[in-house]
Amino acid sequence: MSAPGSLQPSTFSLPALSLVIGGARSGKSRLAERLVSASGRPRTYIATAQPFDAEMQERIARHRDDRGPDWTTLEAPLDIASALAACDPAGAILLDCATLWLSNALLAGQNLDDATQALLDTLETSPAPVVIVSNEVGWGIVPENALARQFRDAQGRLNQKIAARARLVIGVMAGLPFTLKGSLPEGIL
Repeated sequence: MSAPGSLQPSTFSLPALSLVIGGARSGKSRLAERLVSASGRPRTYIATAQPFDAEMQERIARHRDDRGPDWTTLEAPLDIASALAACDPAGAILLDCATLWLSNALLAGQNLDDATQALLDTLETSPAPVVIVSNEVGWGIVPENALARQFRDAQGRLNQKIAARARLVIGVMAGLPFTLKGSLPEGIL
């Protein structure tokens, strides 16, 4: 008998691409981790966060500790293609998160349309299933400055493009999942 909220590995086969989307601190990363774990495959976590200050360093360490030792972690603030190439093709991949990756690309001065297309092309070639975590940033007020508006608009377009290609899209609000596309596996709560 499995614990509540756990899935038996044989009960869930991850599609090639899944998207878990929600607001900040909504529970989306935890749900994405459960989906990848439920696949029963070796797990790789591609981390896009950069530890610019002590608070972020602590947050990253806490997330790594919460995941436990059964995950391989690859740091890839910008170069998702190299990280995906280094992953076990028999495994399952969690990319957390597209929002931080996009902000890294913006602050690095990359052309966001080109960077987005390169990311989508890279995802298409992954031999292992990928679950992407992303923030829904369009439900708030219109930002007051041009850089923030540029980011919000680019994030909305990126989310739409990933969702269009994904076979499974799950929204998360207040820790509760809701299916936007595909089928939510039994026992995910």
